[in-house]
Amino acid sequence: MILEYILGVDGYKTELAGNVEEAAERTRETFPAAVILDCRPGGLPVAALCAKLKQDPTTRAILLVALIAPGAEDQHIALLKAGVDDSLVRPLVPAKLLFSLRSKRTTVARSNVHGHHVLTFGDMEIRPDSFRVRRGESEMQLGAIEFRLLRHLLENPREVFSREDLIAIAWPNNIHVDTRTVDVHVSRLRKSLQKLGPGVSIRTVRSAGYMLDDTNSS
Repeated sequence: MILEYILGVDGYKTELAGNVEEAAERTRETFPAAVILDCRPGGLPVAALCAKLKQDPTTRAILLVALIAPGAEDQHIALLKAGVDDSLVRPLVPAKLLFSLRSKRTTVARSNVHGHHVLTFGDMEIRPDSFRVRRGESEMQLGAIEFRLLRHLLENPREVFSREDLIAIAWPNNIHVDTRTVDVHVSRLRKSLQKLGPGVSIRTVRSAGYMLDDTNSS
């Protein structure tokens, strides 16, 4: 299998799973560095598997990367809602996959010494269980929408997301949201981050959307 070969060359040991239950069980048993979801027609219901792993406290910190077909927008959105960490469009470019595995492992969820679920980027950390955001001694709490926006941007730093992407991520399916509403919530989130001081910030990418950046690292 070409994927197994690509990962093996870079030092990764791989295990294959034939169904959702097997994949979830192996993930809980071995706690791998990442789970790669191979989204093929007639294959595993990967969104269901993704949601299952992210909802389980023992596996939610594991990096999930999906390989999807060109033009599979519906599948991409379903995976985002299920909590996937990254999606790569086929045909597979080995360098992109390996880059994703290396870079996102520095920002993916981890557990601190007290056992709390924590996400980090730069000098910022957020705690999904308590909706808290912290930098140094400064701390803030956010509303549910702003927190979901920040969490997704933090899990995918320096990636640009359109307003439509953010609507799919942060708002329930049965609520109509226009792009202006997204701008309002991003503006609130940006002001809250500014109160914590310089560092992690939300950048507007003209005609494209928003991205999270760390000015201290530039």
